[in-house]
Amino acid sequence: MGRFDHLATQPRRGPAELFRWRVLDPLKGKRIKDPGGFVTPSRAPDADLVRSPAPSLCWIGHASFLLTLGKKNILFDPVLGERIGPMKRLVAPGIPWQDLPPIDIVVITHNHRDHLDPWSIERLGDRPTYVAPLGNTRFLKAAGASAKVVELDWWETTGIGGLEITLVPARHWSMHFPWDRNDALWGGYVIRGPEGSAYHSGDTAYWDTFEEIGRRAGPIDWAMLPIGAYEPRWFMEPQHMGPEEAASAARLLGAKHFVAMHWGTFKLTDEPVGEPPERARAAWQAEGGAEEKLWILDVGETRYLGR
Repeated sequence: MGRFDHLATQPRRGPAELFRWRVLDPLKGKRIKDPGGFVTPSRAPDADLVRSPAPSLCWIGHASFLLTLGKKNILFDPVLGERIGPMKRLVAPGIPWQDLPPIDIVVITHNHRDHLDPWSIERLGDRPTYVAPLGNTRFLKAAGASAKVVELDWWETTGIGGLEITLVPARHWSMHFPWDRNDALWGGYVIRGPEGSAYHSGDTAYWDTFEEIGRRAGPIDWAMLPIGAYEPRWFMEPQHMGPEEAASAARLLGAKHFVAMHWGTFKLTDEPVGEPPERARAAWQAEGGAEEKLWILDVGETRYLGR
């Protein structure tokens, strides 16, 4: 039993389910085939904006973002290398690690290796303050993080450099090694600064708690929500949202902007790589969302967050 098993609302997916997905479904012709040919859009970051103290958001790829609020540079779930284990990136990081501005805060949502990447933590080193859910300090320190690790429980808030950082619930689970499932907590974050507030959900399935997050931690100006890694649904539904659910989550949160993430960087699941943004646009329109409030960024794209 893991320390946080009682918070993992999804059923366990064990070897039998994995065998069905990876072996039996393809043999039965039930696995979705990616037609291929899609190239994830990318561009060079706005170097002047990235290096200025002005409020901005840059998508580095997957769940990795550089957020500047309150003149502080914050990295979410930095994955800056070419690989995670055997998986190679489909697109280079939007900002190479050596081109990052000085990082003040590194925020980790959970300890899956596509979110807590030891290679990236080692290179970021001991300058930033790290913020992570309960039980994750040991993984960060083993990777080379400093003694400046702040652990939070759900709904707990810490203040760093004039920012308020609150860990909020997520419908997911944790595992860094095969033997430590749910020994560490997971979650999302709301970060509030003088220019506004940003929410990063981390990995999460859909649930009604989005409404509570918006009510208790809002208002939310920019909501970074995952739109990829959702097929097959019978396997992924308890742990990853699809694009339609992400659009609904943005509405429940009351977010002013829906920022898509967690797609196009790694081939984690079965849906075609280029499918998530198409479905997200259609879903957002169906939700009545304004086109300019949906941000499906190119990797490396940088947006100014001034009002």
